[in-house]
Amino acid sequence: MGDERLFIGGEWVEPDGGHYDVINPATEEVVGRAPEASRAQVESAVDAAREAFESWSRTAPEERAGILDRAAGVMRREFVRYAELAQAESGATTGTARGMQVGVSVARFKRYARGALEPVETGLPPQINEAGPIGKAGVLGALAVRRPVGVVTCITSYNNPWANPAGKIAPALAMGNTVVVKPAPQDPLSVYRMAEALAEAGVPPGVVNVVSGARPDVGAAAVAADGVDMVSFTGSTAVGQKIAEECGRGMKRQLMELGGKGAALVFDDADPAAAVAGIGTTFSFYSGQICTAPTRVLAQRGIYERLVEGLARYAARLTVGDPREPGTVVGPVISAAHRDRIESYVELAAKEGARLVAGGERPETARGFYVAPTLFADCTNEMRAVREEIFGPVVVVVPFDDEEEGIALANDSDYGLLDYVWSGDVARAFRVAGRLRAGGVGVNTVGRNMEAPFGGFKRSGVGRDVGSYALHAYSELQAIVWPG
Repeated sequence: MGDERLFIGGEWVEPDGGHYDVINPATEEVVGRAPEASRAQVESAVDAAREAFESWSRTAPEERAGILDRAAGVMRREFVRYAELAQAESGATTGTARGMQVGVSVARFKRYARGALEPVETGLPPQINEAGPIGKAGVLGALAVRRPVGVVTCITSYNNPWANPAGKIAPALAMGNTVVVKPAPQDPLSVYRMAEALAEAGVPPGVVNVVSGARPDVGAAAVAADGVDMVSFTGSTAVGQKIAEECGRGMKRQLMELGGKGAALVFDDADPAAAVAGIGTTFSFYSGQICTAPTRVLAQRGIYERLVEGLARYAARLTVGDPREPGTVVGPVISAAHRDRIESYVELAAKEGARLVAGGERPETARGFYVAPTLFADCTNEMRAVREEIFGPVVVVVPFDDEEEGIALANDSDYGLLDYVWSGDVARAFRVAGRLRAGGVGVNTVGRNMEAPFGGFKRSGVGRDVGSYALHAYSELQAIVWPG
């Protein structure tokens, strides 16, 4: 692959800031060269989106649906090529790159092709007003109507360069918004292929724009530009707080999906094998680089040792290595810098007094940024390794005595994205779920219902998306009132 170009106003544009190398985290080889946009080019992309909004927001829902559906068709046609690129950029295993990255992107574009046709009006009960200072007696009807927000800046995460941007772009377009997409600097090339698919599908010029850069000022410009009405961001809480401050100055709408430190409460009456299988996905899925992972295990005393032993055996069976190899379960993490950060947390946990049960040493690979699945037991909630998001294949286990203590430990966190409860008593599991301060709770599962609202309490974010909730997130409510 040669030098990539920016996508602005329907044109492929040479970047003002030159190019930078995108590195394959498995081989440390150059995958391609990504464009570095200037602030002026970011503002040009916003201007293009602003200009396109007037006509795009008035297009028939059927037209928007057709474009999204055709884009999904292009992604299906180019499935293998797109998945190979995603794997090279992100280090995902072949199954993940195909099924969870490009595959989920196709599904999301198909879902929001249908979503474009969902009703936007909700009828409200008529109101009977008595005569008074503001008018005669009468009956007033009302509608609540969802309207597009306007220009949306979408800033996407590196862990899934297909599903994450698809989850922003598709519902935003379905609702009649236009977008400026700023992909993660580590793996932006896939997002340009998504733009390519949309262009082939007939998206009008300026409706979708993609600007990238390794420097933070590209994203900052995409947030600060006057023509932006909303910012949709997936990433760290620290960056999200900075974006929120900027949005506050301009009263820009926000959708923030930030960090997580998912608590997994495992009660004595849980099925240990099921709990191990669910929690063990942290070791393998995206190599732990996922904010929804059950990384903070709270185990009741009666099951504690069995659970720790089960997780240790699970970690020991996982093959770490080249994600292109069929037997690989755990691929690399995104960069050398991130590998070093994860290793610093492993070192810190040991210093804090946690007991290392599995992993802890760098895997022996010739090249690439690998971290061994690592398990710590005998942890306490005061440890930084327990409180802070590590974003790698590291699980910490904290014991608890009774239900009240388990709930208190789970809620003693800055985060509240997804928590989990494993128990043979379903009534108790639902009772506990109702007391957890998290945007979602998995009961005896780490599975997701892709129509259920997704988002976080506390510092895990603001707003909800997925399913029809994403259409609501990318719309403003307008009230229309008339005399009956």
